Amino acid sequence: MSGGRGAEAKRLQMADIARLAGVSVSTVSRALNGSKLVNDETRDRIGQLARSLNYSINLGAQNLRLQKNQTIAVVVPYDAQSRQHISDPFFLSIVGSIADALTDRGYDMLLSRVDAEHLDSAAQLFDSGRAIGLVIIGQWRHHDQLNGLAARKVPLVVWGGQLPQQLYCSVGGDNVAGGAMATGHLLAAGRQRIVFLGDAQLPEVALRLQGYRQALRDAGLQPDPRLELPVPFEIVAAREALDRLCANGLPFDGVLACSDLLALQAVQAVRASGRQVPRDVAVVGYDDMPVATYSDPPLTTVHQPVGLAGAELVDALLALLRGDLAPPRTLPVRLMVRDSAPLHSA
Repeated sequence: MSGGRGAEAKRLQMADIARLAGVSVSTVSRALNGSKLVNDETRDRIGQLARSLNYSINLGAQNLRLQKNQTIAVVVPYDAQSRQHISDPFFLSIVGSIADALTDRGYDMLLSRVDAEHLDSAAQLFDSGRAIGLVIIGQWRHHDQLNGLAARKVPLVVWGGQLPQQLYCSVGGDNVAGGAMATGHLLAAGRQRIVFLGDAQLPEVALRLQGYRQALRDAGLQPDPRLELPVPFEIVAAREALDRLCANGLPFDGVLACSDLLALQAVQAVRASGRQVPRDVAVVGYDDMPVATYSDPPLTTVHQPVGLAGAELVDALLALLRGDLAPPRTLPVRLMVRDSAPLHSA
């Protein structure tokens, strides 16, 4: 009886969606199942209406019960303005780590991109039954949308920082410790005017900025807002901001960049201004991608446990799919000291 009432309620909701969208019920059914017989515009409109009515066909859960689907969607959001490319070394490394973990556990991977302003659109991969769960790389600026997905019982795990009032499971490096560790190293090397490079609107970067500021205060220094550059993870914009900093005469002798690619841009900008790394300006990156070892000079950088991250993300999601609790997980980071910021400059 209850199953019959549930099915009837679903049919009534589909009829409501069809009426609002100006299409037939069969078109709604096809759109929610991801059929290519429905054009993209109509499918998106129907999906938005379905989400606004809190309607989900939940084929993902059904397929899991029936063991018909072993596909996990790995979602790499993009910033529509900076268009950080999926070939970014960090994205490649963490997606590769997740792919290895899924293969080891007998699951398939579906790689997808969504606009970071509309993270909740990733739910369509689950609602349509194409994937039984989601791994999303980064919270970007829409922690609220991720909370909304979790409230709808969409199974998801996010690579990112742990935030207050978080309803979803996050897995990420210890960003506060990483920011403090890198800044503390620069201070120990005698640097006093340390530039912070990164967009603190992004939760992970905000946590690194928190660590940076705390390390300065612990050393008896007040953070200088002029040295905090809110640059995106995009090398052209970063280089322009750094060139302006070098040209405006504001003194600095250290740089903490929130990615290795940003750190490499800092090295180039310092050199272009007639100074040397590390003699005049010491530079520390973040992530410890392979490029950090082979750069000139090799980068001192905060090592993120990307190899471990894939297994942690996948295991957390599989726990959710089994109906278990999956609390946020914060992974340890460590500093890799190389020639761009030695403890004692020559």
